[in-house]
Amino acid sequence: MNSYSLKQLGLQTIVEEQYKQESLKIGRVATSANERYKILSPEGEFQATILGKIRFLAESARDLPCVGDWVLYQKMDGDSQAVIHQVLDRSSLLSRKAPGDKKEEQIMAANVDFVFLVNALNNDFNIRRMERYLYLVYESGALPIFVLTKKDLCDDVEDKIRAIQDIAPGTPVIAVDSLSGEGYEELYSFIKEGKTVSLIGSSGVGKSTVINRLFGKEMQKTKDIRASDHKGKHTTTHRELFVLPKGGVIIDTPGMREIQLWGTEESVHQAFDDIEALAAQCRFIDCKHETEPHCAVKDAIHKGKLDVERLESFRKLEREVRHLELKEKYGTHRASKMQWEEFRKKL
Repeated sequence: MNSYSLKQLGLQTIVEEQYKQESLKIGRVATSANERYKILSPEGEFQATILGKIRFLAESARDLPCVGDWVLYQKMDGDSQAVIHQVLDRSSLLSRKAPGDKKEEQIMAANVDFVFLVNALNNDFNIRRMERYLYLVYESGALPIFVLTKKDLCDDVEDKIRAIQDIAPGTPVIAVDSLSGEGYEELYSFIKEGKTVSLIGSSGVGKSTVINRLFGKEMQKTKDIRASDHKGKHTTTHRELFVLPKGGVIIDTPGMREIQLWGTEESVHQAFDDIEALAAQCRFIDCKHETEPHCAVKDAIHKGKLDVERLESFRKLEREVRHLELKEKYGTHRASKMQWEEFRKKL
């Protein structure tokens, strides 16, 4: 039975400050499914359930353990089974709206330092989708890093890197070739003992291949991309935490077929801080960047400094998150009515 030191598992200061119960052991959740959890700890690996009190007091999915969580558990005598007594406070939480029409949050990973936003440098390259991923990371409290895979299939790598730098100034962008290993040394600079990295991306962009390359062996199964549309088939079916032999922790997540947002308007503005900076220069504080005179945003579009599609993407995400906030507070029917009234006032 494998055991890991707390440092190998990515121990953080916020965790050390909370761990004061000598009667309970501390571990980290590696997998989670139907309220069954695998815990990694200095004492070994354990299959665990949660204390009934945790389930009874849980008001939402956020109150239950998820992959990446630090938990206090009690080992059952003479067994590899355990019971989770407490979920410790998180330093970050990566989530999205659950797929479908239900008003539910889907928790993806906790206590993550860096999120690798994995995108393929082939026909599936999509800037608008990357903006949505960036929003999820800003909302989580982790730091984003763009990882561009399948470099060997792309003839205009630098152009695509510049396109991402335009939507996320200052955010690292690393292009990798998993066949030759090019770019992986840059990735390793973020993966070290005491740090946790999560990978998110659409189905088939190469997340599993990246993980296998980082480990130096097959940890996740992969499938070839389709020649017809250059898209791959995602093979990761569940979230899982891995401890790298050279130090560092990686959390893999299933590929996303749809990216539904969960969070606040503040994170939208953070993901589009270039538009926010321009808006601050508009003559009117409540400028909608449509017909108003002396609009810095429209002027930037006219001069070719801002892509009109980026402005439309900003407006779309802002509407989505606004609708989600209203729906959470008032319900679906009233939220739609209120948002329509807000739209009419702008006409």
